[in-house]
Amino acid sequence: MNDRDFKGQVAVVTGASLGIGRATAVALGRAGADVVVNYRSHADAAEEVVQAIRDSGARAIKVQADVADYAQVENLVAQAVEHFGKLDVAISNAAYSDRELFYEAEMAGFRRTVDVTMWGAFHLLRAAARQMIDQGQGGVIVFVSSPHAFIPAPRAMAYNMSKAALEQMAKTAAIELAEHRVRINIIQPGWTDTPGERKFASEETLQKAGAKIPLGRLGTPEEMAECILFLADRQNDYMTGATLLVDGGISLPWWAARGSAAPSD
Repeated sequence: MNDRDFKGQVAVVTGASLGIGRATAVALGRAGADVVVNYRSHADAAEEVVQAIRDSGARAIKVQADVADYAQVENLVAQAVEHFGKLDVAISNAAYSDRELFYEAEMAGFRRTVDVTMWGAFHLLRAAARQMIDQGQGGVIVFVSSPHAFIPAPRAMAYNMSKAALEQMAKTAAIELAEHRVRINIIQPGWTDTPGERKFASEETLQKAGAKIPLGRLGTPEEMAECILFLADRQNDYMTGATLLVDGGISLPWWAARGSAAPSD
């Protein structure tokens, strides 16, 4: 990791027990931040993250909250303030996705995807922004989005539409919160090797699929965490409403690489 300094700052990371959220929480702790590790159902994994942050010399607590429930997210932010006195950084990372054709999808899972991925992001945005406005010292909120926001990947309609909505949400908030010096930025991680991906694919499948990406592999949670910290870093205080695409080239016309014919040919 680069020399990022978050000493004296307090951060909340949703969905921080696994994957990109876990790597981000640990990276923030190593950079000196006190971190609130949010989780919903992986308590043991969340405790491991807390311990890793403490081992790096920073303070950390874990707080269970389902981001789909606004009252629970309000409590998450309140816990951060109660334990550490303030909130400087909020990372909206928690997401959920089932992969089914929309006309065959089980509606409970479809709605759950929207509730967590879109509404969960809004809940953190609202609760964190209100706290930051009250403090009067600015702050930063980073949304973990996806190329699904602009690529209509099949079998992922609920996730696609949730990420697209999240980006409009973030950019609207960037305008509305600028006067309060609260910055809002977005990262679009590409295909990343996380437990969430392994829910749908085997190691062999992921390796073969990764080899087709222009850079030849899947991304890592640690790479995404470094980019999230870049967006949150006070050294980049002039960035708001910005979107950082980190996808190994998967959104490029990969089918045209190495002399391949275009899909329409």
